[in-house]
Amino acid sequence: MITEIIEAAWQVASAEGLSNITLRDVAWTVGMQAPSLYSYFDSKHAIYDAMFAQGCREYLARAEKLELTGEPVPDLKIGMRFFMRFCTENPARYELLFQRTIPGFEPTPESYALAVQILAELRDRLHRIGVTDPADLDLLTAISTGLTDQQISNDPGGDRWARLTDQAAEMYYAHVTRRTEGKQP
Repeated sequence: MITEIIEAAWQVASAEGLSNITLRDVAWTVGMQAPSLYSYFDSKHAIYDAMFAQGCREYLARAEKLELTGEPVPDLKIGMRFFMRFCTENPARYELLFQRTIPGFEPTPESYALAVQILAELRDRLHRIGVTDPADLDLLTAISTGLTDQQISNDPGGDRWARLTDQAAEMYYAHVTRRTEGKQP
């Protein structure tokens, strides 16, 4: 039943907006009374936490299946395209995982550990292509989320910003390698 409740919460979030989830709407979607949800989740934030963990696990499972080439720029493109697709196919999930829009909500340590794992795996992929400066990881996440925010906000269902991911990957790698090479003696 927990899986059904989480799926119902995603349905409500997609239809009404992430911050507009109500226990009553989630309960109605799964065919139960709102008080019955308390036997599964003690609060709305507990439902958000379960959604957060489920979204992170889905991200990790799908990222694991990426077919990388071993070449820096093509792999950056693959990763950025994956991130954009994952986020734009479910904007409510993107909002929950990558923005802080729910007042007072913080994932539990167990759920947050999944988000840390996502970032650690990205850091490891960057290290394998020679990008080791933590600021470069920050820059890549800023570029990726910036393009994604623009796509979701200004061209939902389109590709105006999504089609820029390859160019952004090329620019990012050129910038990082040029700067890194400039530091070497």
